Amino acid sequence: MQYLAEPSRYDRMRYRSCGRSGLKLPMLSLGLWHNFGDSTPLTTQRELVCTAFDLGVTHFDLANNYGPPFGSSELNFGRILREDLKSYRDEIIVSTKAGWEMWPGPYGQGGGSRKYVLASLDQSLKRLGIDYVDIFYSHRFDSETPLEETASALATAVQQGKALYVGLSSYSAGKTAALAKLLQALGVPCLIHQPSYNLLNRWIEKDLLATLAAEGIGCIAFTPLAQGMLTDKYLGGIPQNARINRPGGSSLSKSHLSATNLARVRALNEIAKARGQSLAQMALAWVLRDARVTSALIGASSAEQIRENVAALAKLEFTPDELAAIERHAQEGGVDLWRAPSTDQPI
Repeated sequence: MQYLAEPSRYDRMRYRSCGRSGLKLPMLSLGLWHNFGDSTPLTTQRELVCTAFDLGVTHFDLANNYGPPFGSSELNFGRILREDLKSYRDEIIVSTKAGWEMWPGPYGQGGGSRKYVLASLDQSLKRLGIDYVDIFYSHRFDSETPLEETASALATAVQQGKALYVGLSSYSAGKTAALAKLLQALGVPCLIHQPSYNLLNRWIEKDLLATLAAEGIGCIAFTPLAQGMLTDKYLGGIPQNARINRPGGSSLSKSHLSATNLARVRALNEIAKARGQSLAQMALAWVLRDARVTSALIGASSAEQIRENVAALAKLEFTPDELAAIERHAQEGGVDLWRAPSTDQPI
């Protein structure tokens, strides 16, 4: 049966301007890092995408290596885009990235070289079945490639009409500012930065958010729920169907689920309940409390999770007492898997 989008899809979603650009993004966007590879039935993937779009989520975020296997998320989303969302393409923001290992040999190991970045973009467009992406990211800082080369490759993507905007992910504040200036000189401003950010991973508060504001760059936070830790899933231990036990779930390790972290999660859950929200809803609202954060990237394994997450937008305000209580438990939890590139270290 042909998919028809919900007529009222824009009634409840809230949108924020992305930096100083004219582009607005939904305050919640759907990330396809997990649950869009070949181990997830296409019917489930279609339900997730269409549920999100029906709720006003217009931004779908991918990368060349999302799966498993690598590339399969782009292939699967491309099929959904073609079969269900083709007539809505101009209502949708599609983003993808290049930066991590993707294919054999020295040119497919990731990084920021012109060869890898532009070849990866061409492959992504082919898998997605579209002529351009709305946003194309450098997925990580590459200490072995001059920033000038990476900036030139990103600018070429826009100049060739293969991307409308470009962005960065997991870059330090210093490298972000430097690359933004290089892009500006090439006539292609940096639209957005995508860092990891959540109640247990607060590195961007030190200087990245201030840098983004100064440069007029938007911010979209990934892992706002700490890969599911900031939900009710782990309040009673590690369930059998948890991400850690599923294909492609190795990014969440047992060390992340330490007794200390789980105690913090349970304490935060009590604050959420007092606010009349689920822990996930409060965690999303907390990430979005700062107007410099344009959007938060949610992942989902069920349509109900998407509906619950979008409902968080109904209560984004916090009292001073709530923020103070959260502050006591929102401590670094050792869950930042992307610390190396975001601190200028080699991979």
